[in-house]
Amino acid sequence: MSSQKILIITGIFFTLLSCQEGKESNDGGSISLDRIHSEIKQVLENQILAAWYPRTVDSLHGGFLSDFDSAWHIAGDQNKMIVSQARQVWTCSRAYEHYPEKKIYLSMARQGFEFLRDVMWDTAYGGFYNLVSREGLPLPLPGAGGWQKQAYGNAFAIYGLAAYYRVSRDEEALNLAKKTFQWLEDYSHDPQYGGYFQFLQRDGSPLMAGFAGTPPKDQNSSIHLLEAFTELYPLWPDPGLRERLSEMLLIIRDTLVGGKNYLTLFCDRQWTPLSYRDSSKAVRESHYHLDEVSFGHDIETVYLLREAAEALEGTIDPPTEKVTRRMAEHALEQGFDASIGGMYDAGYYEQVGGPLKIVRDSKNWWAQAETLNTLLILAQRYPDDPHHYLKLFKMQWEYIDQYLVDHQFGGWYNYGLDKSPRSREQHKAHIWKTPYHTARALFNVSNRLEEMHSGR
Repeated sequence: MSSQKILIITGIFFTLLSCQEGKESNDGGSISLDRIHSEIKQVLENQILAAWYPRTVDSLHGGFLSDFDSAWHIAGDQNKMIVSQARQVWTCSRAYEHYPEKKIYLSMARQGFEFLRDVMWDTAYGGFYNLVSREGLPLPLPGAGGWQKQAYGNAFAIYGLAAYYRVSRDEEALNLAKKTFQWLEDYSHDPQYGGYFQFLQRDGSPLMAGFAGTPPKDQNSSIHLLEAFTELYPLWPDPGLRERLSEMLLIIRDTLVGGKNYLTLFCDRQWTPLSYRDSSKAVRESHYHLDEVSFGHDIETVYLLREAAEALEGTIDPPTEKVTRRMAEHALEQGFDASIGGMYDAGYYEQVGGPLKIVRDSKNWWAQAETLNTLLILAQRYPDDPHHYLKLFKMQWEYIDQYLVDHQFGGWYNYGLDKSPRSREQHKAHIWKTPYHTARALFNVSNRLEEMHSGR
């Protein structure tokens, strides 16, 4: 064959390849879902689960250790918070569910459950302590009469206990989840205006005016109460639990979101939003954290609302479908970095209806995990949507793999390195950082990719 013919054939080949790559890009990027699925399984197994377990198990005092430095050396005081302890119980339970041949996960979940039952539950007044020392000594918070419990932490206790019961069928775990729900019902639930008071004294007395300048009701405790009730309801279809699950769905969807397409962060008892938009610029800027737009919470709530609706009715009702779709569009249009991927931390509307400005362009780890999870849900549900959710999903995974996953030491950085390069030196684990967000996202995404591959 002449060199001229070889050049012609080669040119035709690369032209066809270019056209094919363009077609793949329009359908969601040139990287294949099979390759992404393989990478996700590898990161889940090696950079998340193998990084955390069994390293974080406290074989001396029970429960899980809290603090590890950037190279996974033990560092810090190892105080134990109900939120992070319960999240670890949940993660180990889900890991056993995902890998039923690896019984070590069930064993670790059990010892975590025993720590909740035997150490963190207040046998005198009920409810879970918010914080204890490594050895299990309750640590009161100053300024709240010496003690403070939280609806948020007790919600995560229910979440972890329900997941552990699902895989173990240990009736003690289910009974403790029921007891926690009843404690919230008796002390934290607001029978007049609905929802739950976040802050409580040790004896369960709610702090109706809030605590330390923070209002008594908020989106974060609300969405995680919704999440906990969603986890428990299929295992315990109690009418009272169903009523509260439905109540929280409606409060979040119709009050905290309403017509804004994003969550109100903090409210008073009557659900009046806290806002500083009418204040001076200096006052607004110093209070952004109380009435900003939290893109990560918004994109996570899309998933949690849809999950709750399915738990209640077996399908997503039209109002929830409409609101969650609008929330996702708003978060992606306003808070997603379209150049390389990643969800920014926060934006702010200086005026209602005015332009939104990004006030924190860092990209924390949990929001990136939640964005990945929700994007694949949207891609599967709305394959022809002009937002090209599958393409964004692929971009988001590439962002996570490049800027968040520590392929040397394992784990995820606290923030994406593109905006926060010093995150490489920060602790991999701390009292507010467990593998709950990252593992949940990759469990869900891996399962969904399996479904998509098999055509189910």
